Amino acid sequence: MAIAGRRIFISGGAGFIGTQLAKRLIDENEIIVYDNLHRDALRYSDLLQHPNFRLIEGDVLNIDLLKESIQDVDYIVHLAAIAGVDTVRSMPIETLKINFLGTMNILETAQKIKGLKRLINFSSSEVFGSHVYLAEEHSEVVLGAVGESRWTYAVSKLAAEHLVYNYYKIYNMPCLTIRPFNVYGPYQVGIGAIHEFIRRAIKNETIEIHGDGTQIRAWCYIDDMIEGIILCLEREEAIGHVFNIGNPQTAITILNLAKMIINLAESESEITFTWPDYTDVELRIPSIEKAKKLLGFKPKFDLETGLKLTIEWYRKHG
Repeated sequence: MAIAGRRIFISGGAGFIGTQLAKRLIDENEIIVYDNLHRDALRYSDLLQHPNFRLIEGDVLNIDLLKESIQDVDYIVHLAAIAGVDTVRSMPIETLKINFLGTMNILETAQKIKGLKRLINFSSSEVFGSHVYLAEEHSEVVLGAVGESRWTYAVSKLAAEHLVYNYYKIYNMPCLTIRPFNVYGPYQVGIGAIHEFIRRAIKNETIEIHGDGTQIRAWCYIDDMIEGIILCLEREEAIGHVFNIGNPQTAITILNLAKMIINLAESESEITFTWPDYTDVELRIPSIEKAKKLLGFKPKFDLETGLKLTIEWYRKHG
């Protein structure tokens, strides 16, 4: 089922994933982006000039504005959140409020919409803890100790997942949750390893690695992530489920990732190591078998192809 002629509401839609999703859907649908513009990828796009696009500057904690903004929509993609280790560590209370209460506000408002076809909640792979190897959606989650601020984010996202599932179960709302795994690509404006490594590499600046570089991540190119979202919007089978969306075939150590980016960017950057004062994730590789089976999801971009496209975009936009 192709999505066309619909009204789609994207909270946090000015960010990296939201902007790319809006670009994908804008020509055949009306897009409403609700965002406080804390991270603004829209400025790199031409979406603001598109006749099908509307931007509402607002906070998900403002339920009155949400009620005014979410009217007669067909689809909701809830991306708005506090994210990023450094941001979470500096704003732990705001993280809990926005990620949990903001999700509740979205659900409470959406509950009153007649004919709502889908509500997608974005969670995080952080709910699996510091060691994630081919974790399935029904695998046990691992929440870190109270006092380690990094896990504030994971707790807020997991609590929001429980909310979403119970709105589906109790109120029969067409909800589901996506757990994204290490997304990268053009329009990424938040802090992240690939974002930082490429930005420094194209300027021949020193690349700083936190820890010894042996941490392993599996990276998902943005176009594959958008495809996963579209499938969740289209497929009735998605309702009521949680899906890992990522690419387990791109697993690489952080050190080798930095070396790969330096090579592809033809950079003269050197690599240094620093030791962060917070818990890091040592291993993060998802199982996507459920998404393959129920959605037909299959990532297409290998790491080298995705990095080349991303480096090209960063050279153009600085």
